[in-house]
Formats: sequence, structure tokens, C-alpha cells
Amino acid sequence: MIEGIFSSLPDNFISGEVDEETSFYFSIDETKKTVILTADSCQVKDGKALDKADCICKTDSGFFAKIWNDGYRPGMGDFLGGKIKSNDPLLLKEFLAAFGK
Repeated sequence: MIEGIFSSLPDNFISGEVDEETSFYFSIDETKKTVILTADSCQVKDGKALDKADCICKTDSGFFAKIWNDGYRPGMGDFLGGKIKSNDPLLLKEFLAAFGK
């Protein structure tokens, strides 16, 4: 399921939603992916493709699916409670917007 979400990203990317190149590293259970967004492209790479991503997101597959498929938006309690971890929660919102989420 998580692999399917990541493989569909390039097809669902909305050009013009991102102003400058931004990189995201996702660690979701055993799935590790790097996603690089520019104004007109989306690249998905296996593993940690960069030394340092602009935004890092760690969570479990159930919580990620809830965000992606059900439109759930994590609140402060989710971050403080450890359900999801990120060095830049605001960039995660931009990531979702780049796919119409």
C-alpha cells in the first residue's frame, strides 16, 4: 500500500505548487523514500538519496495511510505524542498540497 502511494506520486503531482526545489525523506516502517519536488517535476527515489533532506518525516504505515487516503491532518498532539515526527511540519503541508491533498 505505501509503495503504491509513492509510485503514484509523479502522476499525481500538480505543477506550479512548489516554488523551489524541496526534498523530503520518508521513513515509514520498512519503507524509506526520498521525494524531490521542483516547480514542474516530482522524483521518487528509494532510500535516503541525499545527505540531508529539507524535510524528514517518520511515522508508521497506518498513520501515513490515514493522512494520505482519509485526509487526516496531524495536530500538535500527534507530533508531541510521537505518532509522527518531522523536522519541518509546515513543509509536510506543502508536500500534501503538491498532490492536491
